[in-house]
Amino acid sequence: MRPFIDPNDPFFRRPATRWAAFLVPLVWAGFEAWLGSYGWALMVAGLAGYAGYMLIWKGPSA
Repeated sequence: MRPFIDPNDPFFRRPATRWAAFLVPLVWAGFEAWLGSYGWALMVAGLAGYAGYMLIWKGPSA
């Protein structure tokens, strides 16, 4: 079974794309929290955390 976010996908070849896929949901979670939608903020922050783990921490295999 393929992972939800595959760091070896050609779309994520550039580091800027991997960082954007992590930072955009993180900023969106902050925006949702600012608006008072804490449930959505928590959900989107979880997605950002997963993206950060898969794309930044774990990264593509060489």
